[in-house]
Amino acid sequence: MIIDLRTYTMVPGRLKAFLDLYEREGLPVQRKHQGDPVGYFVTEIGTNNQVVHLWGYESLADREKRRAALEADPEWAAYRAKSGAAGNVQHQENKILKSVSFSPM
Repeated sequence: MIIDLRTYTMVPGRLKAFLDLYEREGLPVQRKHQGDPVGYFVTEIGTNNQVVHLWGYESLADREKRRAALEADPEWAAYRAKSGAAGNVQHQENKILKSVSFSPM
């Protein structure tokens, strides 16, 4: 199993707007192609204004296939255009995590 760890840093004061739009328009499309996230969080202590989410995949090939289907979905393109125009996100970072033999996942 691999985990796609995504961290989005929001423009200060835009966290709620990002979450509201994503929950209403982005998450339903992502669930259609990727299922439920492993976890979806906001930072409470440390770097402020961050959203951290984790998506699980069987392999990099599984991730590539599911992400390609998501990117081809017109509903996702419409959400991304609306999200980009809102100007909520300041920075994005992605990491792929690979579980080790003794990991509970």
